Amino acid sequence: MKITTLILSLASAVLIATASAEPIRLWEGDAPGALGKADQDIPTLTAFLPAAGTANGTAIVICPGGGYGGLAAHEGQGYAEFLAGKGVACFVLKYRLGSKGYRHPVMMHDVQRAIRLVRTNAAKWAVDPARIGVMGSSAGGHLATTSVTHFDSGKADATDAVDRTSCRPDFGVICYGVISMEDGVTHGGSKNNLLGKDPAADLVELLSNDKQVTKDTPPCFVWTTGEDKAVLPENSFRFVQALRKSGIAFDFHVYEKGPHGIGLSPGKNGVPAGDVHPWGKDLVFWLQQHGWVK
Repeated sequence: MKITTLILSLASAVLIATASAEPIRLWEGDAPGALGKADQDIPTLTAFLPAAGTANGTAIVICPGGGYGGLAAHEGQGYAEFLAGKGVACFVLKYRLGSKGYRHPVMMHDVQRAIRLVRTNAAKWAVDPARIGVMGSSAGGHLATTSVTHFDSGKADATDAVDRTSCRPDFGVICYGVISMEDGVTHGGSKNNLLGKDPAADLVELLSNDKQVTKDTPPCFVWTTGEDKAVLPENSFRFVQALRKSGIAFDFHVYEKGPHGIGLSPGKNGVPAGDVHPWGKDLVFWLQQHGWVK
């Protein structure tokens, strides 16, 4: 009984150490382009920080999926708690959604601001400003690939110190991502929520992020499953091919089994309870190879 109590106490201590603080507004006042003042109009970050003494200086801004119409908690908090346990400071992004009337470039501005905010406050959160990644699943994967292909070094003349900071991620983690906006490959709901009905051809091209990869795109970890019917694996195939052509380092995994949206899958999709899907372990190994995780 005493041993069980000790184990439970230790588990509780870990949960407390990685528990989220109050959400952090990306902008102190109204966000640019806000349609109102409700919760849905206020993009935020929620921090999940490693337990004291375990932080390794790496941070990840996490973009949950949901078709640009919602935000899936298991692809936000679930990932953050897992990675915080590996010493990574995680920040779950609540970005504005197409289902609430928002369209591109609002979502892109939210993730760019989130990366700038973490980098500006790096010392506060014990983060190395040169080790800040972005992670996303499904439509959140599209937002993550948008951030690794559409970025700037900051606006030198901005009055806001955050806006003077670079929004280029140092690496990307793309989980069964929507990447192309081309019909026949894209996820229709995500495209409609992001771009609206009948978007211009040049906008479709611009947000087909496999076509926006350059030599300045950061290294990426990309994975999908062969059984994904909602977001076709071709999205990931195209993105990885573009990374390869541009000479960008990448790790790419296609797992045979698993429906769309599987996340870390503890206790389901063939994963034992209390464990995580192999992609989580493969990601940690990749992060270790680059020195982002010890």
